[in-house]
Amino acid sequence: MSDQRLNDLEIRFTEQDQKLSELSDMVSRQWDEIEALKRQLLSAKDRIVSLEDALPDPNSIEKPPHY
Repeated sequence: MSDQRLNDLEIRFTEQDQKLSELSDMVSRQWDEIEALKRQLLSAKDRIVSLEDALPDPNSIEKPPHY
């Protein structure tokens, strides 16, 4: 194998290794963001449930006499 070809392969390997590392970091950041969004969604769901529980029962509300 020629020195130039070996050098080219080493360069390609280094570039691919760097890209793989960058992609891995990106996936890790995206995973962290997904987990944060899940926590926010669960928190919002809990708040909605607690607000719904605090509402009076719609069947127990009497209509004013003019209806």
